[in-house]
Amino acid sequence: MAHDADYSVGCCGQIETPPNEQEPWLACIIHDMAAHRLVTQGRVVGLRLGEGEFVSHYDIAYVRDQFPALARVIDGHAAVYLDGPGGTQTPRRVLDAVRGYLADHNANCDGHFATSRETDAIVAEARQAGADLLGCEPVEVSFGANMTTLTYLLAEALGRRMKPGDEVVITALDHEANRSPWAQLAERGVIVREVPVDPATCVLDWPAFEALVRPGRTKVVALGHASNAVGTINDVAAAARWARAAGAWSVVDAVHSAPHTPLDVRAIGCDFLLCSAYKFFGPHVGLLFARRDATAQVEPLRLSTQTPEPPFIWETGTLNSEGMAGTIAAVDFIADLGERHMSVVEGGLLGELKGRRRAVVAGMLAAHAYEQPLARWLRDALADIAGVTLYGPPQGTPRTSTVSFTLDRLHAGEAAHALGERGFFVWDGDFYAARLVEVLGLAERGGLIRVGLAPYTTQGELERFVEAVDDLSQPL
Repeated sequence: MAHDADYSVGCCGQIETPPNEQEPWLACIIHDMAAHRLVTQGRVVGLRLGEGEFVSHYDIAYVRDQFPALARVIDGHAAVYLDGPGGTQTPRRVLDAVRGYLADHNANCDGHFATSRETDAIVAEARQAGADLLGCEPVEVSFGANMTTLTYLLAEALGRRMKPGDEVVITALDHEANRSPWAQLAERGVIVREVPVDPATCVLDWPAFEALVRPGRTKVVALGHASNAVGTINDVAAAARWARAAGAWSVVDAVHSAPHTPLDVRAIGCDFLLCSAYKFFGPHVGLLFARRDATAQVEPLRLSTQTPEPPFIWETGTLNSEGMAGTIAAVDFIADLGERHMSVVEGGLLGELKGRRRAVVAGMLAAHAYEQPLARWLRDALADIAGVTLYGPPQGTPRTSTVSFTLDRLHAGEAAHALGERGFFVWDGDFYAARLVEVLGLAERGGLIRVGLAPYTTQGELERFVEAVDDLSQPL
């Protein structure tokens, strides 16, 4: 049984973002997701469904060879890593970068000796890598322990500018890391408004969203770029536009979208955007984009000795320098993926982009082009299994390659356990999207079973997975 209806693009007013003049790939990728293909200069990129071949130019062997973890075997079964939404595997270059930093460059910053100067250079390069990933300036990229910790720091900073009766807008679709920090401002008299989600489509109520953003009242609009639970991609540019018109700050959680689609904070128009490197092939480090003008409006909690200028103003304590070295390598992996597949996405789709930024966008587009047909095949195959119910946005609505479902005869945890014993690594539960799982009425059943595709996932792995789910669906 499929929970996905067959609607056209534009359902619930979701797709309204106009083409971006400087980076036209953004509009192309949003508006062409319905066909699960990318078009550049009138030419359809080489995607082919059926016979197990989905992207004729995608070098899956080259990609998989870079991930040592993929060689693992569980009780005679080759491990199948479908747990990417909880954290992707790391390519060898990331492991080497972290190890190399700790072995050869380990020191604190701002010293007058070799390892300290080398650490300064690595920190600066990590900011540049973050800028190339997000489409901003290096000075607008700050690092922290993780997205959640950074969001709490951000909520405290913005909350200090609010008074009782001011309002923040959150959504029922989001991860708690972009709900709780804002909801807890209610302790200061701030009013919390929640955008409802349609349980039948896992899509936000966009007319209600727009109505909740009120000039003079709303101070923060917090929204996920994509749902980590069901993959729904939100029109964050529209939300940022409404926030801007109301005089509010916009905060985007891009943790789930970062490994699946190019990010451009200028095109989105947000004030703040957060993501985590371990979701895009890196180590456990959080990144914060803070628009310069927005940072100038607030005073984050900081030590009296801390540099009161961006990006340092958002960074408390000693940074995770080895994690930042690994983040550089993770972005370089994405760029290498783009260089390897530049012919697949070259042309007008990349606009006037140059250097690593161009390669990073190409890498994300190549990964998207590879993953989307696989995800569509998986959803269709699971929908044919009796007792399976799929949860996610309607076909043709923008979504990541995350596929979530339930099995009638098994608690989600029981199903994940049985699949894990066969070597399939999948997540179960609410994935901290507890409000959505509550709305879906699935909390007592253990939530969802979540499958996440990555650039290293193969058609053969998914075929084996579908066979395993079919076996579990059979009566005892």
